[in-house]
Amino acid sequence: MSQSTGPAVPADPPEPPGGPEPGAPHPAVDAIAAGYAFTGPALDLGALLWDGKCLPGRQIRIPLSMLNRHGLVAGATGTGKTKTLQLIAEQLSANGVPVFLADIKGDVSGISVPGAANERTAARAGEVAQEWEATGYPAEFYSLGGIGPGIPVRATVTAFGPVLMSKVLQLNQTQEQSLGLIFHYADSKGLELIDLKDLRAVVAFLVSDKGKPELKGIGGLSTVTAGVILRALTAFEQQGAAEFFGEPEFDTSELLRTAADGRGVVSVLELPAVQDKPQLFSTFLMWLLADLYGGLPEVGDLERPKLVFFFDEAHLLFNGASKAFLESITQTVRLIRSKGIGVFFVTQTPKDVPADVLAQLGNRVQHALRAFTPDDAKALKATVKTFPNSPYDLEETLTGLGTGEAVVTVLSENGAPTPVAATRLRAPQSLMGPVDAEALERAVKSSLLYSRYAEPVDRESAYEKITAEQAAAEAEAEAAAAAAEADKQAKEAAKAARSAPKPEPSLAEQVVGSGLFRSLARSIGTQLGREISRSIFGTARRRR
Repeated sequence: MSQSTGPAVPADPPEPPGGPEPGAPHPAVDAIAAGYAFTGPALDLGALLWDGKCLPGRQIRIPLSMLNRHGLVAGATGTGKTKTLQLIAEQLSANGVPVFLADIKGDVSGISVPGAANERTAARAGEVAQEWEATGYPAEFYSLGGIGPGIPVRATVTAFGPVLMSKVLQLNQTQEQSLGLIFHYADSKGLELIDLKDLRAVVAFLVSDKGKPELKGIGGLSTVTAGVILRALTAFEQQGAAEFFGEPEFDTSELLRTAADGRGVVSVLELPAVQDKPQLFSTFLMWLLADLYGGLPEVGDLERPKLVFFFDEAHLLFNGASKAFLESITQTVRLIRSKGIGVFFVTQTPKDVPADVLAQLGNRVQHALRAFTPDDAKALKATVKTFPNSPYDLEETLTGLGTGEAVVTVLSENGAPTPVAATRLRAPQSLMGPVDAEALERAVKSSLLYSRYAEPVDRESAYEKITAEQAAAEAEAEAAAAAAEADKQAKEAAKAARSAPKPEPSLAEQVVGSGLFRSLARSIGTQLGREISRSIFGTARRRR
């Protein structure tokens, strides 16, 4: 591995055993090492580098109690950021702290199985005074709504809420207020907003002829605003969001579990299948943090955090994010510390993280930066300015670091920044790479959580209720229309019957109806009539 460089300082003569290593300029080295001599539990990062030498007697550490003060792991591609993430996560788990890893590239699933011993691992362990032992850590694997391998993680639209949904859909203030009215209406009418089709159905109903009066007393919902919301929902669905929203809803307290042996469970969110959909997974991460923040009590500073998040490839979280979304992230990071939650961003350069968020990150592990272009050189200078004063030439040191080496500064137990320390980092004890697909699938399906969350549930909610109501209204309207049509036809038939021409009478009817026949009929009652009747009908005269 390449050696780090520091300022050219004349070497002091060797001291007796127990003093600084030969060649180590003790004033600077001792001052740096003293900054990391913590009295409480701490995570071991590695050994101090000075003037091209690794000093195993000078250990660089992070106080466990300061992990809720957030942090940044940065560096160019291939410098060992993911291994640093893995190293810290392992030690957190070993100390009983649950960990959440957003695994964008799918290369940290190996944390669940023991690592492979080899010459490089042994050499690194010897250089930094590490007692390396192959160890796997308790892990659960999750996926967003079942996209890719892992236990499906879902949330309901109601739990997500109108504020965060507005930020994700990039709505303006007026549109956000309208969305708040929509959520309020749905809640007051018992219309559960579980998935996106529920929200779409309520929006469409409220701008229909039947639904428009529903919000009239509190401002109403304009057709234009409804159109904006529906189009934004369509774009969101194209990102795969339809898979994420639904039931059974994931209980975020699952992330706070410890294993039977007391170690913290490492929850790995497998995101390779959605790494080209940053809006989707950034939405999930914000919901997750917001849900934890809302559900956890205020605890202040603890001896160890309740949970530590790691967001790998964090630039994907911020690229193209709206101002409102960035404000939401900043506020969440600032406030969630008091709930005992730590957040670490893992990215290529500090400039990938917004300044307001970067200001909240008390722990820094900066791997090598490159200066191949003018933009690279500018980024390097900007990065150097973010560190405390240091005896190192940081521009030279940061470009000369080898793989698995970094410049470190953290918060001490009293909350003050520690001296900047170039560090050769320890090697992770779990597998440094992904597990194979079959092993991952076995781990997922053997989890006790799999049966709880694997199968989606689509119960009756707003969409079904509104659809059923509309179907019933349409059926009633059709029945009324059919009855009206039948009545109309009956009336027309009666009218036609009255105005229809009478049929021509038969010969007998003509005879009976003639004047002669009527005259004869009248005379039948008279004597003359009786006689005539007898002569006509051939009846005999009654004998006396």
